[in-house]
Amino acid sequence: MIRSELVGSIPRPDELIVAQRSYRYGMISRNQLNTLRKKAIHTTVQELEATGSSVLTDGEQTKPSFLTYPIYALVDECYTFSANCFALTFSDGHQRSLPRLAKAPFRYAIYAHTYIDEAKKHTNLPIKQAVIAPSALSMVYPEATIEGYSREKFLADLMSEAETDIRECFASGAHSVQLDFTEARFSLKIDPTGQLLREFVRINNRVLSRFEPQLRHRLGVHVCPGADKDCYHSFDIDYLLVLPALFELQVGNFFLQLSSETNRHQILSRIRDLMQPWHKIFIGVIDPLKAKIETPEEVCERVLEAAIYIPVEQLGTTDDCGFSPFDDDQSTSRQIAFDKIRARIQGTKLAEEKLNMMRMKKKE
Repeated sequence: MIRSELVGSIPRPDELIVAQRSYRYGMISRNQLNTLRKKAIHTTVQELEATGSSVLTDGEQTKPSFLTYPIYALVDECYTFSANCFALTFSDGHQRSLPRLAKAPFRYAIYAHTYIDEAKKHTNLPIKQAVIAPSALSMVYPEATIEGYSREKFLADLMSEAETDIRECFASGAHSVQLDFTEARFSLKIDPTGQLLREFVRINNRVLSRFEPQLRHRLGVHVCPGADKDCYHSFDIDYLLVLPALFELQVGNFFLQLSSETNRHQILSRIRDLMQPWHKIFIGVIDPLKAKIETPEEVCERVLEAAIYIPVEQLGTTDDCGFSPFDDDQSTSRQIAFDKIRARIQGTKLAEEKLNMMRMKKKE
């Protein structure tokens, strides 16, 4: 069976986006906001089940973003924004910035298991949980600026919190946990030498190496060139330059953007060279940035293309990215997202049937 899983996020309902803004301006209560959040989670989970998905997420309906959810509630108390903050700059010029830590120690305000705990109330299917890679959060304190708080002490606190974030997800019953590592490709825009990318991989492995082999098998990583307001942040960076460092990560599952690339055969060939027998490779067969809904037949062709390079037992499918990684992104409608996911599920099944027929013919 060829597994097919989404990356994580689904566009929030319009009423939830409006409610979030209203809450920030003190126009509605926390209870009113929570009611709409629970409604959005329930609806999203039910819609995902209806697509035929066998592994679900909560659609990240209550995350402020995939990037800042652990520290969002602490921004006013412990962080500052300035011109030198780490920022993802997208192709249309807009930015998504990380704040700079101004008050030690570094800590999480929320752990991702809370999203699983709520999602479990609405489904009996397995739940996958995405967490932010510690490498991204390492950029809130790139150098020691707080008296008595060294960069290494910060990293030790970050490692501890990131490990807890993952372990609590498994304790809450997560089917798998995926690190969102979008800064991997973007790092080569900042530092073309690759030194920053290698540092990011080292930071992530400092956390991943703490996990037992049986849990590492259920850990994964997602990489893409960004997806926000129909824009990329690093699509102009050669994917082939990222892959060698990526496959040094101590995880079992790789969720790799691919459908939007023009040199897919080269990329798949490089993946084949780098992958290990215990790896599962989920290739992107859906482009969330395009409004056009892929047909199951198009998805099938992309799976068959990938099967030339990746053994079927190690092959899976996914979307190139989440459909709404930031909570205010309304560039893609919920209906389009669900229709694309349904096409991915159907196209993957179609490819599986064709591959099985090919196998049977070979045996004759």
